[in-house]
Amino acid sequence: MKISIEWLREYLELPETPQKLKDDLSMIGLLVEGVEDAYGTTVLEVEVTSNRPDCLSHIGVARELAALYRRPLRLPGAGRPPGLASDRIPCAVEVRDPELCPRYTALVLDGVRVGESPDWMQRRLLAAGMRPLNTVVDITNYVLLETGHPLHAFDYDVLRGGRIVVARAHSGQRMRTLDGVERELDESMLLVNDGEGPVAIAGVMGGMESEISSSTGRVLLESAYFQPASVRRTSKKLGLSTEASYRFERGADWDNTVPSIGRACRLIEELAGGRLASSLQDVYPVRKEPVSITLRQSSAAAMIGVRAEVRRFQSPKKRSR
Repeated sequence: MKISIEWLREYLELPETPQKLKDDLSMIGLLVEGVEDAYGTTVLEVEVTSNRPDCLSHIGVARELAALYRRPLRLPGAGRPPGLASDRIPCAVEVRDPELCPRYTALVLDGVRVGESPDWMQRRLLAAGMRPLNTVVDITNYVLLETGHPLHAFDYDVLRGGRIVVARAHSGQRMRTLDGVERELDESMLLVNDGEGPVAIAGVMGGMESEISSSTGRVLLESAYFQPASVRRTSKKLGLSTEASYRFERGADWDNTVPSIGRACRLIEELAGGRLASSLQDVYPVRKEPVSITLRQSSAAAMIGVRAEVRRFQSPKKRSR
């Protein structure tokens, strides 16, 4: 994973040299395999082990450095998108398989102007190894690289029935993905459908028919949590690995669907002129609670070989871009 030092400095003070950051991150378990200059910034090539999906983002790495250096972490302004008195555009979401999709969050924006994203965003995407495409797609990729949570944007005007249905595929069902390949699906695979058929392979890749284009004016944003084993199985069967599937199959944060869609919504409003046109749809049938673990200090010290310091947690300060 490519991490821009300039981008990290958005979240905390980092006077350290690239070599110092390389050594310190490697010491705490995030092995830095290389350091290079790219697109006006110094980039760290970080190897993240499969048990640390929380570090698959710039904020995730910044959080580790903030803890190591005992410095305050500055998070971007996001949170819950503002509500509407009444929806201008209908946005219905149905999840038929909550086991494979425990949470699905969506909203619609209108008045969107799709064009080129600003230079600063394009440079950051390129430095992280992603190709800029257009404002909306770049924003979803930017939020993925920033927060670690994958998002997807659909052209709302081509969604039949103006609705989303998350359900398993039928045997022999086919769809053409964004890479132009027609893929055969089976009952083990989870799909995101509109009112008539598939528009995305859940957690892996979207479909060509609903992709964002220069003529798009209304956008449906998706931010979901898909079961890791389901995404991994589908990705392997199709031989299709993406930035989204890489994160979902390792375990995305189910509590980050709303903040990440709020962040993307805010950037679309600022950079593409979009306006919130529907209320937030947050389908969350069975709430997942964080696991609580009780551990004695003496036990922790025996396991890790050093005495653990107990510090009171303080919520990080938020800022707006």
